[in-house]
Formats: sequence, C-alpha cells, structure tokens
Amino acid sequence: MSPDASRWRSSSTYDYTDHLTAPDFGWEWLRRNEGYQRDFDDLRKASSQTPELIERASAKWGLRFRGFASARRH
Repeated sequence: MSPDASRWRSSSTYDYTDHLTAPDFGWEWLRRNEGYQRDFDDLRKASSQTPELIERASAKWGLRFRGFASARRH
C-alpha cells in the first residue's frame, strides 16, 4: 500500500487530526506502519489463526483482535 504523498505539505490535508481521540490518532499511525501492514497481512493469510499467533500479534502491537463471526443457535 503506497500512500498518496502528493499533498503531504498541505496543512488542510491533516486538519481532521485536530479532532481525533487518542485511539483514533493511534490507528492513523498504526495503519501506515509497514511492519504492522506485513504482520496483519500474515495473520490474515494464515491457514489457521492459532491462539499463539493471535497472542503474538496482540502483544507486539498492543491490540486485541476479535474472533471471526460464527453462526449461533439459541
């Protein structure tokens, strides 16, 4: 994923950051991090997402990953 760097000097491009909460600002940083992008892609492509794999990614990036949705009967 290559970001569009054509307007990086324009302060109006980043005006929205004035209103971000701390978690929102953290996400803006994290989603641009190449290491996170690689790790997320590896986790997404894993044939089985073992608890160990998820725990390693969670510990490294300080995140909690929700499990996949599944059908439930009441």
